[in-house]
Amino acid sequence: MYSSIGKLFDLAAEKGRDKEALADVSRGIRRTFSEWKTDVNQCANALHEAGVKKGDRVSTFLFNCAELATVFFACSKIGAVLNPINFRLKSQEVAFILTDCSPKLVLFEKALTPEIDALHEQFPYTLFWSIDSAPPSYADYYHEKVKTAPAHDVQTEVTEDDLYAIMYTSGTTGRPKGVLHRHRDMIDQAMVCTMALRLTPNDCGLTAAPMFHCAELHCCFLPRVLIGAKNVILHHFDPKQVLDVIKKDQITIMFGAPTMWNMLLQEDLESADFSSMRVGLYGAAPMAPALVKALKEAAGIDLVQAYGMTEMGPAVTFLTEDEQLTKAGSAGRVCFGHELIIVRPNEDGPAEPDDRLKPYEVGEILVKGPSVMAGYHQRPEASEKALYKGWYHSGDLGYLDKDGYLFVADRVDDMMISGGENVYPREVEDALHEHDGVLDAAVLGEPDEKWGEIVVAYIVKKNPELTEDDLEIFCKEGSRLAAYKRPRKYIFTEQLPRNASGKIQKFLLREQLAAHTQA
Repeated sequence: MYSSIGKLFDLAAEKGRDKEALADVSRGIRRTFSEWKTDVNQCANALHEAGVKKGDRVSTFLFNCAELATVFFACSKIGAVLNPINFRLKSQEVAFILTDCSPKLVLFEKALTPEIDALHEQFPYTLFWSIDSAPPSYADYYHEKVKTAPAHDVQTEVTEDDLYAIMYTSGTTGRPKGVLHRHRDMIDQAMVCTMALRLTPNDCGLTAAPMFHCAELHCCFLPRVLIGAKNVILHHFDPKQVLDVIKKDQITIMFGAPTMWNMLLQEDLESADFSSMRVGLYGAAPMAPALVKALKEAAGIDLVQAYGMTEMGPAVTFLTEDEQLTKAGSAGRVCFGHELIIVRPNEDGPAEPDDRLKPYEVGEILVKGPSVMAGYHQRPEASEKALYKGWYHSGDLGYLDKDGYLFVADRVDDMMISGGENVYPREVEDALHEHDGVLDAAVLGEPDEKWGEIVVAYIVKKNPELTEDDLEIFCKEGSRLAAYKRPRKYIFTEQLPRNASGKIQKFLLREQLAAHTQA
């Protein structure tokens, strides 16, 4: 195996040469593999000339763009550690990450300049580069730096054990943690995803999900580049533009969180053309079986689900297209080279890997494999707890059926106990999604003197006429939910708070619920 992502990029570029490799729709940039390799080498040399050395961090605060794709591989060639930051974060949230990882350089774009304006003085020893012309006074112009840099290969020894990136967790439970990944971790992840998605050089992938998130970056973009396929990049997800690009560029594969696929279904699909689409990948959050069926019926797209977490690269299981109906609700089976077990949760510390549960018994999901993180940046205690006895302790609850398929219940912290019975929000949310009037749903527990907790459902309406009584009747008359699992309170809202990967930020909903209860 080759030792670094940068070396594998060079191999792909050598094989691809004059084939189109990269298309940035918003910025009008198109590159063949040879042209892109020149860009990457110039970027790598420009970073080196600016004083970025092996082991230094380079943070990107960007929407999807060709510059992010280029700096991704430039960093890997000089041994710099990439730190892609969520473009939805506000200045002090960004400042927290910059303080934690201490980058040598921050790359940003015009649309995000107000956030950088508000924080740059806190980092007097950090270089700031803008990818847009006429940057603010404290920043340099990226393209001016790159175009004058030499295009020769950078002679830096980078090994498979060197750090490749610090990827910050999505913060569904609070402050994010910096996940440390080595080159070999993501090379293995790319190989796993290439096999699971049956990628070939003939594929044309659409990058519409955020590139700062590992689901798009590691499961889709990176393996497509390394196999020699073409990548079309959208600045950000826009359902109308996605449909247009799928048709014009003959897209064969794309990733979308369930909320993204759901948004596509809300568009007028009469003029849409999905005939080129070979497979649609979803993950980052569960997809209700009702939505899986609706996508198949409306677009005829074969779907593959990936389940995982930033700490694992992320993918650890896949549910293939032929299993979407026969194993509806499952996250699939563990991927090549990985192990997955279900163990009894431990409230007093990390769960014991030897305390394994039988099929259909719900417990904590533990994973082991070559893509596991090296640890959390500057958090030795959290690292030791998460990687206790060589297994990554996910904090997710689930069970395995008799065939080894994983069914994810919920986060350990999200499980409710009502009247002495365990209630898993995922099960209730899936049932609510089957109502024609529900566009989105999230469930959590509220303290109750009689029952310990009651189930509360936040609902985004698809049908404006939908009422609490409608949902109560639907749950009572349906066969999906036992009486103790039914929501006892419904709160209608315009939208649910989600992070960039599509995961519902339930800690924010808990804050809203607490305020709602006190009001």
